[in-house]
Amino acid sequence: MAHRRTRWLLALALLASTAVAVPLTLPAPQAAAAAVTADDGARVVEEVRVDERTLDLRIASPALRGDGWVRLLLPSGWDGATRTWPALWLLHGCCENADFRSWSAYSDIAALAAPLDLIVVQPSDGKAGMYSKWWNSGRGDGQDWDRFHTEEVRQIVERGYKSGTRRVVAGLSVGGYGAMAYAFRHPGMFVAAASFSGAPNTLLPTVPLVLQGLVTMEGYNPLDLWGDEIFQRQRWSDNNPYDHTDKLRGTALYVSSGNGIFGPLDFPGAADPVEPASFASSQSFVWKLRSQGIAVTEHFYQGTHTWPYWKRELRTAWPWLTANLGL
Repeated sequence: MAHRRTRWLLALALLASTAVAVPLTLPAPQAAAAAVTADDGARVVEEVRVDERTLDLRIASPALRGDGWVRLLLPSGWDGATRTWPALWLLHGCCENADFRSWSAYSDIAALAAPLDLIVVQPSDGKAGMYSKWWNSGRGDGQDWDRFHTEEVRQIVERGYKSGTRRVVAGLSVGGYGAMAYAFRHPGMFVAAASFSGAPNTLLPTVPLVLQGLVTMEGYNPLDLWGDEIFQRQRWSDNNPYDHTDKLRGTALYVSSGNGIFGPLDFPGAADPVEPASFASSQSFVWKLRSQGIAVTEHFYQGTHTWPYWKRELRTAWPWLTANLGL
């Protein structure tokens, strides 16, 4: 255990060196909540109309045993309309400075979506929710981010906020993992899934160390997520998209990653320890998909685990994303 702790601490030091985001602050309440509930009683308890096209919702969530947020980017004509719109779900990454507003803050999503008939759903995953139901050593008291997203948020935005049932999901970093995890755990929920710098093969050597380092960096016991990757290997496998590629057949797939080496959008000499793990994990995932005859669009490039590349990747994948939304 001492050796494992040393490895986690080393991972923390490396990961801390790659943090580049600016902290985001929650907006002040501006509007009363709508009377919208999910099947398990999750409900909207606060609405914040950030601007004409941006609406933030605070949801009292049984799955989280607390509150969670979601940001909606609304299409033209949303107010007063009775129709629904196809939905692009964007999943954020880890850690302290990442939340449900990250895509709005650091990418061109608002400008890209503005002329199109779609709703953009950006749910919170906490500091390190990992888009998963937490094991918490079998105590049964873990937060369930999967249920929050795929049941509570989905039901609320479709019942009360005009989101349609044609959905595409994309995410960066652990959000890229989340996109592929939701696509295989809930076949048919999303017609397409895209991973930018994700970890779709969580059991590839070095990847567990990176994931455990992220969880530890946010103050959690890394064993509370899925347990130990050796002693609870079946639980890790149950959450590993690579081990369930057969369930992805029929879903349009997009996988991209940098290789961690200084690229055109980096400062001179930039490098990081996270993107090489994502690169290897993503490549192994693509190779397995192709070996099974499952179609996948890939884009691998030279660059690091940073927002300039994810901003570029969103633009690069935009025609693919919107085509799968039927736009």
